[in-house]
Amino acid sequence: MVSLFREDPKHILKTINAHLPVDPRSLAKSVPLPNTEAPGFSPIYRNAFSPDALLNVPYPGLDTLYKLFEYAVDVHGNKPALGSRVKNSDGTFGDYVFQNYDTIRTRRNNLGSGIFFILQNNPYKTDSDAHKKLKYDPNSENSFILTIFSHNRPEWALCDLASVAYSITNTALYDTLGPDTSKYILNLTESPIVICSKDKIRGLIDMKNKYPEELSNLITLVSMDDLTTEDSILKNYAHENNITVFDIKQVEKLGEINQLDPIPPTPETEFTITFTSGTTGANPKGVVLTHKNAAAGVTFLYCNFMGKENVRFYSFLPLAHIYERANIQFALSLGSAIGFPQGPSPLTLLDDVKVLKPDLLALVPRVYTKLEAAIRAQTINNMEKPWLQSIFSTAINAKMEAHAKKENEHTNPSFLVYDRILGLLKKKIGFDNVITMTTGSAPIAPETIKFLKAAVNVGFAQGYGLSESFAGVMASSKYETESTSCGAISVTTEMKIRDIPEMGYSAHDKEGARGELLLRGPQIFKEYYKNPEETAKAVDEDGWFYTGDVACIDSEGKVKIIDRVKNFFKLAQGEYVSPEKIEGLYLSQFPYVAQLFVHGDSLQTFLVGVVGLDPTTIGTYIKKRFKDEIVNQADIIEFFKSPRNRKVLLDDMNKSIGKHLQGFEKLHNIDISFEPLTVERNVITPTMKIRRPIAANYFKQEIENMYNEGSLIRNNNL
Repeated sequence: MVSLFREDPKHILKTINAHLPVDPRSLAKSVPLPNTEAPGFSPIYRNAFSPDALLNVPYPGLDTLYKLFEYAVDVHGNKPALGSRVKNSDGTFGDYVFQNYDTIRTRRNNLGSGIFFILQNNPYKTDSDAHKKLKYDPNSENSFILTIFSHNRPEWALCDLASVAYSITNTALYDTLGPDTSKYILNLTESPIVICSKDKIRGLIDMKNKYPEELSNLITLVSMDDLTTEDSILKNYAHENNITVFDIKQVEKLGEINQLDPIPPTPETEFTITFTSGTTGANPKGVVLTHKNAAAGVTFLYCNFMGKENVRFYSFLPLAHIYERANIQFALSLGSAIGFPQGPSPLTLLDDVKVLKPDLLALVPRVYTKLEAAIRAQTINNMEKPWLQSIFSTAINAKMEAHAKKENEHTNPSFLVYDRILGLLKKKIGFDNVITMTTGSAPIAPETIKFLKAAVNVGFAQGYGLSESFAGVMASSKYETESTSCGAISVTTEMKIRDIPEMGYSAHDKEGARGELLLRGPQIFKEYYKNPEETAKAVDEDGWFYTGDVACIDSEGKVKIIDRVKNFFKLAQGEYVSPEKIEGLYLSQFPYVAQLFVHGDSLQTFLVGVVGLDPTTIGTYIKKRFKDEIVNQADIIEFFKSPRNRKVLLDDMNKSIGKHLQGFEKLHNIDISFEPLTVERNVITPTMKIRRPIAANYFKQEIENMYNEGSLIRNNNL
């Protein structure tokens, strides 16, 4: 195939490798721009590396995801691209098998061509406005919406690539949305086609059967898995509801026979609509992201995380969420080998990692917390093997002490003996090749970062971003001393802080600007889909996006997310309380608690909390604090039904946070269980953010019981 680029792609690669990633010391600070301060706002901040201009591409001309992928294929055509594990006859999984970049490009073009063929020739196509968009038209900028619905697998990425190549806007569904929200999205987008795993097909037909008018535009389902003669009943059921059904191999074959040239997108072409899960329980908002936004997001990652050839990446986080979408697009542009999980279960992570041996790992705090607990149990808390406990405790503590020194802010100090010891641990858990771990989407305890950074002996970066910013717009240094910030603002984005006087936050605080974080730049989204009212609320006339997150900018321009604007309430005595700040402090300072939901209202004088105990550490706490040995979870719950025992636990929780909180911000009563906050209960989003109104209603009885019982802290009779 003729190269898309006038320049030799290998020359582009050489230039990129010579300049990226940027030296972390150059990226570590944000600086205020002179004469940009306004009443109620901080100055505008940019990254110190590029204060005069925002960057939006990793190399001139690489301004769309299509161009980034074409460049990758031209350079890395014969290298492995998308891979999955072979399933053996006994149900176990073997090694990873990959298809190379040349093959994936061919399949991409076949799939894109096939999608147009099956839609244009669909017997259930009508003259609706949505179906008028199904025509193959290189000059049109009005795309239909293609929906993807599956766990992470190579076909998911292939659908994404086909959408990009043919300028088709896509969106995604995921299981935790529930049928009502899925129906809402399909109705809103008027999507004519869903490409999904086979297990989703019957549910989608059922949905159209139940809502024939709302889903009248849905006329095609494509299975990522093979369909056989045994699926004829399923196909007949689909036809009864005006839906045609194919499998992806059939669509690719039809596309191969009826080949159409790609329709390369422009930077302004709409790439995807990602629906935010929301914390209020209302219908999700569709964030419209263009190729300009996506290319800038990839640029941010190039600046921070490149640096090695032949990278292997494990795609674990849900591709329906923007964090993983950004990771995948970055990995594809690098020519990385991307390995996918065995299936939808998160329990296979460590097994997959041991086989794949990835270089980069992007996970969420909840996964890292569980990894930390597992490693602690095998090392520094290994009571059964005191000699192992001693060896690893010495090695891990030495690394943690070295990482805490300011002079090691951007380096990993070498200890010949300790590094060898920790290397054995890395190999055991399949982290042999891991050079960087990243996290985002939810708060993480600094202690977790510090421990894993030392135990696994690799860099660990904490980032911040939103759906509206195509994921990350800042990332900490991989060896940040305190492990508390999200780093400086990206070279692709600028920021400022807005005063929030009702919450006591000011952009002019002596300790650093504190208030609502505002963002602007090429990464920031276009609009909310068919929702001008919410767009107007979120983005002002100057293009500033109001994130709703409360941030603190320190003297070096590093950012800490400390609160949410909407998540505060007033107690009966008139004091304002910010629950996220409180939850974060307890979780970071008291290691025996894994989950916490803080609640208060204007009719009460104190706060209560729903506590999720950490199953791996709480037994140790009970043994140490109460001189009692309880292992069974049901027995532990029974133990803490005693107000006296709960008060001891609560006193220790409050002691752990010291003077970080004022008296009215501390918990006065707690309800105890294991993992009370789950996606299945709808009290947290898939990205682990608490849906506060829903959680308050779900735990209504527990909250009522705590207030009826009164303050444990004030009860001196216990």
